[in-house]
Amino acid sequence: MDIGLNRCPLQEHFLPRKTSKENLDKFIPNRSAMDFDYAHYALMEGRKGKDQSAAVSSPSKEAYRKQLAETMNLNHTRILAFRNKPQAPVDILPTNHSASLHQQPKSVKPRRYIPQTSERTLDAPDIVDDFYLNLLDWGSANVLAIALGHTVYLWDASTGSTSELVTVDEEKGPVTSINWAPDGRHVALGLNNSEVQLWDSASNRQLRTLKGGHQSRVGSLAWNNHILTTGGMDGLIINNDVRIRSPTVETYRGHTQEVCGLKWSGSGQQLASGGNDNVVHIWDRSVASSNSTTQWLHRLEEHTSAVKALAWCPFQANLLATGGDGGDRTIKFWNTHTGACLNSVDTGSQVCSLLWSKNERELLSSHGFTQNQLTLWKYPSMVKMAELTGHTSRVLYMAQSPDGCTVVSAAGDETLRFWNVFGVRETAKKAAPKAGSEPFSHVNRIR
Repeated sequence: MDIGLNRCPLQEHFLPRKTSKENLDKFIPNRSAMDFDYAHYALMEGRKGKDQSAAVSSPSKEAYRKQLAETMNLNHTRILAFRNKPQAPVDILPTNHSASLHQQPKSVKPRRYIPQTSERTLDAPDIVDDFYLNLLDWGSANVLAIALGHTVYLWDASTGSTSELVTVDEEKGPVTSINWAPDGRHVALGLNNSEVQLWDSASNRQLRTLKGGHQSRVGSLAWNNHILTTGGMDGLIINNDVRIRSPTVETYRGHTQEVCGLKWSGSGQQLASGGNDNVVHIWDRSVASSNSTTQWLHRLEEHTSAVKALAWCPFQANLLATGGDGGDRTIKFWNTHTGACLNSVDTGSQVCSLLWSKNERELLSSHGFTQNQLTLWKYPSMVKMAELTGHTSRVLYMAQSPDGCTVVSAAGDETLRFWNVFGVRETAKKAAPKAGSEPFSHVNRIR
């Protein structure tokens, strides 16, 4: 692949940033908390009062003066002093009744600061501007994989280093989908010629090729432990057990056009698929049967355009968010246990991708024309919390860092942008998978 000398893949692109001037105003005391009237009295009348007090012979007059000073709050000892907190008001109601009227306010969580600009921008020359593909993924080992034309690049987020994994042959490519295995070491590549390649990123070695299942390009991939699910332009969805010689274990038939979105639920029990036929299917592994066509659990037909954006909620079981193409523009929420549509929100533009926050009850969507923005929503109110702009073309792909804090977006403008949109992770990172559970432990040759 020819790369221009001035634009290397995944090279950082620095943009000028506007900085606000520092507030250099000097400290000015709070004059509203000062008693200038008393200060004037203490300066002008205080000494006069002391001289006159010596001539007072009546104890009753002296007692009256002290009581008057106490009542008028004139017993200050400092001039221009900051006032202390006011005394508690006299409780004229019974104690138990007053307590019921003045309950302690609930603690309010401070609003999180959400940066409106990307923290980093990388060049992504020759990225394919195709809504139906899935060309970006962020693995559990903190390595970003992106397909640029026929070449797959790896960017290590810990070190900032870039390496080339593979450039596929011209007659096989371009690469049409990419997805990391749960171990963060092995990666699957879907190709334009219907093949799927499995690679070991640590050794840059191809492990095997899955072929014969699909008749056209493979635009979507999803892992479920050792099962690799592939979706093709032929409308088929195939579950492949990568540990065995003949990997096909289930084939799901239900879509009449290209399968452009695939996502397994967190439990690994349900699979959501979206297609260019405007349909979302929910498949359940508990009703799956080997060597047979499997019927879907739910067929959801409320979208009016292609459905690529799919996201399972991490904090509520059986909650799925889906997003429609430019003719639909909505985000819909589904109870996948019953198949009911819980809510539908018109976003005003093409929905290309969806990501749930791992730390907050928030949902991030990426969009196309006219603003090409990322929108952060509060769930379940669906109030907009922020709109992140910077891309100049539709934001086709998004991926989330392993800690859940950073999101990377890729657009047709040939750039990657990194956003600190989801805040700081409060819980410790999950332990890495054990070596014995790696899905490729039994694979020792290329097929």
